Amino acid sequence: MSSPIVTGLLAYGMSGRVFHGPFISTNPHFKFKAAVERSKKTVNERYPDVISYNSLEELLADPEIELVIVNTPSYTHFSLAKQALEAGKHVLIEKPAAAQASEVKELFDLGRSRQKHVMIYQNRRWDSDFLSVKDVIESGKLGELIEVHFRYDRYRPVLSPKIFKESSTYEASGLVYDLGPHLLDQMISIFGRPLSFHKVTSMHRANAEVVDYFSFQLSYPNGLNVFLTSSLLVTEPLPSFVVHGTAGSYIKDRCDRQEPQLDEGILPTDPVYGTEPEGCEGKLVTMGENNEKITEIIPSYKGNYNHIFEAVYQTIRYGALFPITEEHIAWQLEMLEA
Repeated sequence: MSSPIVTGLLAYGMSGRVFHGPFISTNPHFKFKAAVERSKKTVNERYPDVISYNSLEELLADPEIELVIVNTPSYTHFSLAKQALEAGKHVLIEKPAAAQASEVKELFDLGRSRQKHVMIYQNRRWDSDFLSVKDVIESGKLGELIEVHFRYDRYRPVLSPKIFKESSTYEASGLVYDLGPHLLDQMISIFGRPLSFHKVTSMHRANAEVVDYFSFQLSYPNGLNVFLTSSLLVTEPLPSFVVHGTAGSYIKDRCDRQEPQLDEGILPTDPVYGTEPEGCEGKLVTMGENNEKITEIIPSYKGNYNHIFEAVYQTIRYGALFPITEEHIAWQLEMLEA
């Protein structure tokens, strides 16, 4: 067995506490060595042996650290990932990878020149609800697909106190760059690059400077249309996943519990981790020989973000192809930028 990957976080806020720390501290393929905390020092409350560095420069100067997780505000992703690569570190970058496709290409090119891996953290490929939808689509039970809807809705009428999320002066701000990467990546992981797409965005909250509604219509071969929608002003969300095909329909709510579980302190090693609550099963409806409806209740697989960390390990230690490929990210940025 290869040695654990010595890892550092560039921040220990919500994402460090919820999406990264629990995995790199419990997965034996990683050693959580350090985090950057410029002001508030909290990492040692949960991880007493982790070094709390005061600056990026201090962390990058640590020769033992091999992997840097770029989990800072979106507008900093490109510049900080570039610094980490230039310091000889592999990088795992939270979405969005950057504000522009040209920046992402520069990062991948720099990684190749330094023989370092550039990996993008698209964890929601391993949501329980999405895994259920993907499995039903790939089973062929729906026949030839006609129409697919993925939604990600919230109700947040008040602007975030985090200025970089709400100000148009910051790159990669607004809902398109926040939730758009999740929906686009899930779509790309199943269907690939669309033949064409149409994008609509708008702003509705009081004093909004950035997009708080978007919708993509993506056209695929054989007349398949995929719709991706997100809004910050939905009080009664529709089902998050609706798929119609020539042989049936599948409807599934967004029920993945990993984020709230991790926020509550439940670790990925806990048996209950990633399990959906009862009543969140998907509904598959097909037609029988006599045109009677046949309804099946489809339980979900357990969600598990550990899979993306296992992919990081296999990529760094054995050169495996990371599942979120450079092409996938290029296609995603093409649509985010449009």
